Amino acid sequence: APWLKKTWARRAAPQLPPPARPQPIERWPPGRFIVRAMGGIMEYNGGAIVAMAGENCVGIAADTRHGLRQLMTVGCNRQKIFQLTDQTFVGLAGLAGDVQTMSQLLDFRVKLYSLREERTMEPHIVGNMLSSMLYEKRFGPWFAEPVVAGLDKDKKPFLCGFDFIGCLSTAKDFCVSGTTSDQLFGVCESFWRPGMNKDELFETLSQCLLSATDRDCLAGWGGIVHIITPDEIITKTLKGRMD
Repeated sequence: APWLKKTWARRAAPQLPPPARPQPIERWPPGRFIVRAMGGIMEYNGGAIVAMAGENCVGIAADTRHGLRQLMTVGCNRQKIFQLTDQTFVGLAGLAGDVQTMSQLLDFRVKLYSLREERTMEPHIVGNMLSSMLYEKRFGPWFAEPVVAGLDKDKKPFLCGFDFIGCLSTAKDFCVSGTTSDQLFGVCESFWRPGMNKDELFETLSQCLLSATDRDCLAGWGGIVHIITPDEIITKTLKGRMD
């Protein structure tokens, strides 16, 4: 019937438009290139930190390079090691802004502990406090990898390192952190030996730091070494390659 044909014609699917013609690929002219981001946020400023134990002494060392966007060096006097107590130091590797903020917060909490408890905070207590600080920011973590080095009340070395969310890992020989961790592990395993005095510890720690930073373009440009003994703290600066 004619009316049936009209009904089916009305219900027919509309015609799809013809496919668009592919556009030509836009190519970069000769001599142009795209600059892409390199590495992660932990490699933005670079850094190398190593702590090592000796006989009734402990040492911690770090490079002094202040990098920017991986391959740009803007200074060679950046502080990465901070003294918390008379016998405890902490090294912070990572994003420069988080390193400064975290060092100030650590200093505040250590002084507050001294006022409340009327005693000096031991290195293992500093480690537990630092672990708690990192874990409470686990959903938006600090971009820093701390290393704690110090002497306890029995004048025995204490070393520990952390990850982003505060997992504490102690060591009897050495701890490393920063972008030069792989290189530092290799040289420290070769050079470290038990029973070193403060002079041998300084020489070993210095050679390990300089040898490792020579193999990492994100760290170096000099260094600083702190040797902690029961009687004194020895601080020396190192001159490294500037290329």
